[in-house]
Amino acid sequence: MNTVVEVCRQPLFSQWFASPLGDIVAVADDTHLRVLSFFERKSEVEDRATLSRYGQGEVRPEGNSVTSTIGQELEAYFAGESSDFSVPLSPAGSEFEKAVWSELLKVPLAETCSYGDIARNVGGMETVRAVGKANGANPIVIVIPCHRCIGSDGSLVGYGAGLWRKKWLLRHEGKMRPVGLFAL
Repeated sequence: MNTVVEVCRQPLFSQWFASPLGDIVAVADDTHLRVLSFFERKSEVEDRATLSRYGQGEVRPEGNSVTSTIGQELEAYFAGESSDFSVPLSPAGSEFEKAVWSELLKVPLAETCSYGDIARNVGGMETVRAVGKANGANPIVIVIPCHRCIGSDGSLVGYGAGLWRKKWLLRHEGKMRPVGLFAL
């Protein structure tokens, strides 16, 4: 299981990947994934400015071993072959945001939780709005499965990359989950 950690500043590397949901960019240092996000392709200058903001430093436009590994894992994920992500994570965020993201990592494939469920585990129901904000600030989509967080009434709410992507991801994961006699 992945965990969220903080590492010191290092050079950052980026790599773009095509997906059924549009282009995804990965930003990593030498050892950890820092950003995985849906982006519309822009000019290279705009890309570098955007990625620098998310990656907290200068971003080199060539990938590295971390971005290559997440690319392979995303390929297996989108092919429906695996939902296992092994790349170490180090998203930039507050301690509260990291606590929320750590809770999201515990939500099993093809299952959902509510913002209230997360709030109860990180600070009490009075933090439910802050949980929603932290969920929306998640810089590592899919791997930190913020798409699995839904409204308390079961509705699909709040996904910065678009509710259509959230719906697609949940349906895709539903097809990947083993059911029946051999399900664990």
